Amino acid sequence: MLQWIFERLSASGVDEAILAVNALTQFYIRQQKPSKCGLRVHFSIDPPKMPLGTAGPIKKAEKLIGHNEPFIALNGDIFADINYKQLIQAHKKTDALATIALCTVKDPSRFGVAECEGNVIKRFIEKPPKGTAPSNLINAGAYVLDPEVFSYIPADRAVSIEREVFPKLAAEGRLGSYCVNGLWMDIGKPHEYLETNMVILDAIVGLLHKQQTADDYVLSEPSALDIGVTVNEKSTIGPYAIIGKNVKIGKNVQIANSVVFTDAEIDDNTILDGVIVGEGTHIGKNVRLGKGCIIGDQAKIRDNIQLDDNSTVCPGKEIAEKF
Repeated sequence: MLQWIFERLSASGVDEAILAVNALTQFYIRQQKPSKCGLRVHFSIDPPKMPLGTAGPIKKAEKLIGHNEPFIALNGDIFADINYKQLIQAHKKTDALATIALCTVKDPSRFGVAECEGNVIKRFIEKPPKGTAPSNLINAGAYVLDPEVFSYIPADRAVSIEREVFPKLAAEGRLGSYCVNGLWMDIGKPHEYLETNMVILDAIVGLLHKQQTADDYVLSEPSALDIGVTVNEKSTIGPYAIIGKNVKIGKNVQIANSVVFTDAEIDDNTILDGVIVGEGTHIGKNVRLGKGCIIGDQAKIRDNIQLDDNSTVCPGKEIAEKF
């Protein structure tokens, strides 16, 4: 996700990025070492045990951001193909203090909803009850903000930009809009995360490089295998399988519609369909995982286990009997 964002920011002429995260997230990002795509990257760390909401981290990063020019603020759990250069240009053509990228969805009740008059947002309502939304235009999780917005955000406490800042700007006529027509997906829920991966596979199927380590397993497109993956005979991988680095897959294994992270081991005769498997997990022989299952990092699933749909196994947990 970060690399996807960095690539598009860099292509839009952005040269610096500030990641507003907690200390644990900073640790994991540094471990993963995503390509910075030429950006200068800094961290702004939330105080321990004090989440700052969606606007508080922007206020905390005020000194790093500065007051010289408008800046972009992005949600980290949105997968979107947004032209940030055009978003900035649209903002600069108005006297808005904030411009929100908007997209259209069927059910806006889970999101922040905008009521627009031209390119001006007259009302902004966060997560309205079903059937009460004034439009189907929702917050796409990307904004251009003028530094003056800092004065609208109280310091040293949690602040919601959607509930506390945007409604004030809308009431003053200083909240602009920019409609996004390209790919936009929320990955805040596991099934949305899997769906997003499937959409990406469809988009890049012609660019995928097959890495076969055995002569007699089946690789069904679209699927993606990272380096160091080993697959034994009579296994079927795909369609819509994403296999991370150094994953070891046994004989007669079936994996479809699933994401398997780095260093996982999956033994013989196991079936995965519509699941997420974390890093370093070990899944035994003759295992059946129901759709929607999530297996945390370093977890162990013993032989002959069957898990019901939507079961979750916590990181490091060992499962030796069905539940």
